[in-house]
Amino acid sequence: MKRSLTKSTVDEGLLLAYLALMVIGLVMIYSTSSILAEGRFGSHLLFLRQQCLWAMLSLGAVFVISKLNLSRMAIYSVPALLVSMVLLALAFVGPVRNEAHRWIALGPFSGQPSEIFRFVLVFFLAFSLSNPRRDLTDLRQLLWPYLPLTGVGLLLVLLEPDLGSTIVISITVVGIFFLAGARIKHLLGAAAPMVAMALLVVFGLGYKKARIMDFVAAVADPLQGSYQARQAALTLGAGGWLGVGLGEGHQKLFFLPYPHTDFIFAATGEEIGLLGLMVILTLLFYLLWRGLRISFTQPDKFGYLLAGGMTLSLFVNIAVNIGVVTSLLPVTGLPLPFISYGGSSLVMSSAAVGVLLNLSRRTVPR
Repeated sequence: MKRSLTKSTVDEGLLLAYLALMVIGLVMIYSTSSILAEGRFGSHLLFLRQQCLWAMLSLGAVFVISKLNLSRMAIYSVPALLVSMVLLALAFVGPVRNEAHRWIALGPFSGQPSEIFRFVLVFFLAFSLSNPRRDLTDLRQLLWPYLPLTGVGLLLVLLEPDLGSTIVISITVVGIFFLAGARIKHLLGAAAPMVAMALLVVFGLGYKKARIMDFVAAVADPLQGSYQARQAALTLGAGGWLGVGLGEGHQKLFFLPYPHTDFIFAATGEEIGLLGLMVILTLLFYLLWRGLRISFTQPDKFGYLLAGGMTLSLFVNIAVNIGVVTSLLPVTGLPLPFISYGGSSLVMSSAAVGVLLNLSRRTVPR
């Protein structure tokens, strides 16, 4: 294959959409968390100040990643994947937060290793599956070494427990294999035991069974679901077309759980209404569309799989969060990329954007 040409500039549309979402996120984090922060911690700026620090780190990550030679860095994805799995295991050593082992303390900050694992796994799969000697029509090459590596990582994430990240990673992995050329019957065959195991864990062992049953009840009537689903439905409905006004939402006053993290989409809808949410959704859709476009214009399979995998990972994360808030999916505890409060989510989502910006400079030779 001929060497790819590179442009001097990155995809400006993607960059502007990312920056706009970052600004909207900071505004909404302050609006939805200031009263909570003042009441519990004595400073209405607490969450905004911390998120601004993560935002600066994220911008730095985007700048650095957009300048790297990703093809040369790809070989390090193998040890990086192993390190990320060690971090997943170390999370169980740390203290329990919200009845889960999802975080590792980093001095005054904490991060979720599942976010790192998801990012590195996409990089590893793009690198490995782009090897011309890899024949994905052979079931054995499809299963080894991917099944044990992804299986162990997903098991650790599931045991944290983190159902939302498990769903996002699983769908992303299947999507990347599909893009790489794996046969659909092989993917269905590999997914069948995972689905069976999930049903056994939920209905046999009782893992998150209550949430599933609440979701089934909420399908017919959102007000019959879990407390979070009911409050999210009431919050979205209260906003109407134009919202009650920025900073004027009432559901965030200790009614809606996690108004600045998992359910920030609902709290935002109350304050800026359906039209405001449409602006956010348009920006998210545009960012994802640019990611797909970058994937389809790559000169090699590695770039195609890497851009496609990063875009798919962001899409599934966004879809699951909004699906939970609108009672289309069971409550999973997953943040909305670029909008929700949370350092590890923002940094790793920004890192994915950095990869897409990097790849946007690679063009197919004419």
